[in-house]
Amino acid sequence: MSGRAAEDPDLRVAVTLEQCWHRVPGGTARATLAAVNGLSALPSVEVIGVAAAHRQPPPAPWRPMVRVEHSLLPRPVLYEAWHRLRGPRLERITGPVDVVWASAMAMPPTAAAPVVASVHDLAFLDDSSVATRRGLRFFRQSVELVRRHAAAVVCPSDATAADCVRHGIDPERVRVVPWGLDLPAATAAEVDGARARFGLHGPFVLWVGTVEPRKNLPGLLEAWRRLGTPTERPPLVLVGPVGWGPALDEAVGSDRRGLVVTGFVDPSTLRGLYAAATVFCYPSSAEGFGLPVLEAMAQGTPVVTSAGTATEEVLGPDGGAGFAVPPSDHPAITAALARLLDDPALAERCGRAGGLRSEHYSEDRTARALATVFTDVVSRSSIDGRPGVARPGADQS
Repeated sequence: MSGRAAEDPDLRVAVTLEQCWHRVPGGTARATLAAVNGLSALPSVEVIGVAAAHRQPPPAPWRPMVRVEHSLLPRPVLYEAWHRLRGPRLERITGPVDVVWASAMAMPPTAAAPVVASVHDLAFLDDSSVATRRGLRFFRQSVELVRRHAAAVVCPSDATAADCVRHGIDPERVRVVPWGLDLPAATAAEVDGARARFGLHGPFVLWVGTVEPRKNLPGLLEAWRRLGTPTERPPLVLVGPVGWGPALDEAVGSDRRGLVVTGFVDPSTLRGLYAAATVFCYPSSAEGFGLPVLEAMAQGTPVVTSAGTATEEVLGPDGGAGFAVPPSDHPAITAALARLLDDPALAERCGRAGGLRSEHYSEDRTARALATVFTDVVSRSSIDGRPGVARPGADQS
């Protein structure tokens, strides 16, 4: 791969990590950082982060644990230069690398290294309402560059992989590598602390995510309100930052009886909420993977999520960890919630099944799968190019 000394790692990987500095980094940033941690633990791999110019590191939850090299250009200028001008080459920031992992749709040009691109989801190609106008422009540019220049395309789910093929990405280049998180079980103190902080003394339904249109909060609220009168139904706890789209107040409406809106919470409090919840409900209309579903399962909490989406894959083929229902079928969501709320034995069985299934999604498993993709791409690029993929060193304008 290179002329490095024998004691050096076999694979030097540059990873784009600019998403850690976004206003709302989101689940993809968290999953990418977990994968980076897993890759860094492999003795054969060296990881170098790449980001735009910043005066300060990102907040602690989003701070990479690897060395990050920064461009002199701020994010908007860097992205525009990468996508429209196809410069500067990434190696000018990092030095020589064996492979580049474009982890969040920004597609850097390279001098020699092949690029492996992560495609988290392509919902914006089917429904423009799931992204801002600026975001749509950026994502569409990204998809076109992925089609032309990515030596491999990594997807976190079969659903996203199928969407990639449907939208014209060479199926031979598509690889499925599910995200993995090493999630410690919540302590009794964390559970008690979360309950006390938000006044949750009995059963409750939990939702976690970034508030944006695709999360289907109006559908969740309608389904929850069908559970009974304000005095009959359990509280609904909404956790997470506001992303974009209609204000949360518009989604919630004027009747807030039984609602607990927390905003962003720290990891310890979040673990406590997941573990304390009676049911986790995540009826998103479109997801590339669905990390909150995995997080809930890891805490032994039964799940209600969306059929026909990537979150159903996380739940498992047998549905043992909960129920997958059509996200637009509000009565079906209500019925699934009611079954788990009214049958503690069923909820406990689903929780145990989810906990066992969550163990398959580890940082180490994700990292090793990614390393295999990287090694394969580097090996192929050293022999010749591939159809539709720019050869290393070729003009990528």
